[in-house]
Amino acid sequence: MKNKVIYPLIGILFLSLSAFAFHKFYVGVFQVNYAAEKKMIQITSRIFIDDLNNGMEKKYHKKTFVGTDKETEADVELLKKYLAENFIIKINGQSKPITFLSKEIEAGDVLVCYSRIKDIDKFKTIEISNTILVDWNAEQQNITHITAFGSKKSVLFTESSRKELLKY
Repeated sequence: MKNKVIYPLIGILFLSLSAFAFHKFYVGVFQVNYAAEKKMIQITSRIFIDDLNNGMEKKYHKKTFVGTDKETEADVELLKKYLAENFIIKINGQSKPITFLSKEIEAGDVLVCYSRIKDIDKFKTIEISNTILVDWNAEQQNITHITAFGSKKSVLFTESSRKELLKY
């Protein structure tokens, strides 16, 4: 009698736990730091490699292999273009060019990109537009941490919230 009760309970427990294992999260994490002594904004982006390649393929109709053994220089150039078109910063209402510096792979499946904006004096507003992977997947969420003037703020960018203006 006990086996008739225990086995179904174990089965239900297994199914409920495995449901969590199969659910994929679509999240990118971005860090924007204002380094006043260097008059520079430093940007670190963490994006899942498979999602990034899928998003770029959808946008540009070209298969890419960023962060894999098959990566080409053309893939890296397309990555730079994608980041420039989908992560935009305005300082005091003026768009500022973001310079891509380098990239590395973290934990095997996350691409970490380093960028910067030079010649930034003290500012009153920073506007960030972050649409990385949002057009590819409506479930995508981009958590962005902004540190400036001793203050840390966090913003969540989604399909319905793509731009944020912060005042200092």
